[in-house]
Amino acid sequence: MSEPVVRPFRRADREQLTSLVNAHVATVVPGWALSTAALLAQIERDPGQYVTDPWVSHRLTLVAEADGRVVAAAHLRRYRGEADVGPDWRDAGEIAWLVHWPAAEAAGLRLAHACVRALEAWQARRQFADGDLPTPATYGIPDSWPHVARTLRAVGFAASPGRVETTLVGTLDGVPPPGAPPSPRLTLRRAVGTFGARFQAVADGDVIGFVEADDDHSRGGSLMRMDGWADLAELHVTEGWRRQGVGTWLVHHLVAWLRLGGTRRFLVAVGEDELPLVGWFGRFGWHPVGENRRGWERGAAADGPGRGGL
Repeated sequence: MSEPVVRPFRRADREQLTSLVNAHVATVVPGWALSTAALLAQIERDPGQYVTDPWVSHRLTLVAEADGRVVAAAHLRRYRGEADVGPDWRDAGEIAWLVHWPAAEAAGLRLAHACVRALEAWQARRQFADGDLPTPATYGIPDSWPHVARTLRAVGFAASPGRVETTLVGTLDGVPPPGAPPSPRLTLRRAVGTFGARFQAVADGDVIGFVEADDDHSRGGSLMRMDGWADLAELHVTEGWRRQGVGTWLVHHLVAWLRLGGTRRFLVAVGEDELPLVGWFGRFGWHPVGENRRGWERGAAADGPGRGGL
């Protein structure tokens, strides 16, 4: 391989960039892939980050090319310093994502150094790194990207402790239809939630539990490789009602609804403080496939809590 050259992304790179990115996405969730249009949309303006994207003042996408092939790529953001920007993001910069072929670690390292120089030129108050590709499961640095983790560590990034999430996936085939409520006091209510239908467990007029899923990973049909997938958005049962079958009853109703809409596969992200739930989710046929380590920051601040959104 010839000496890699780091340069700004050009639209002529889009097919090679998409292939490189999708090789990384495919190691996180089986069968997932991004369209070129979805990837370019995130580079130009991230529609999935409706809160933080308006805070971005600068964007830059870099690639490393060797022998006419794009072997590494990264997308950078710099956030404004005004008062309307969240305090952890204010005047911060980030490597939103960095990917490279495992056999091109030297090119990835050269690219990472160029990213750090760009963040420094932007005078970023703090420097973060992430794997924020536009899918629900690519964030932090997945454990299936050890080459990326090595590259980030080589230029001074480190992950915050206690910021590991476990990804569970599976089908809906093993989930039985909903039965009677676990208590005669309970009724079921379907309401509008954050992403769509929210199922609420109601006792004596009070909502004592709810569950909701995001079931449009295809983004209205633009990402067909994610069609038929949903992920758990929220699940909560009030303390006094836990361990009485309320959560299971709610999940059964959610899955029945998702099936009617054509959902076939399910994804759940479990934080370190929720690891005892891995076995509970396993009863529905959803099992671990990997971990994502979040909160990557460059410098001594990486030992702290890190940025809340990473």
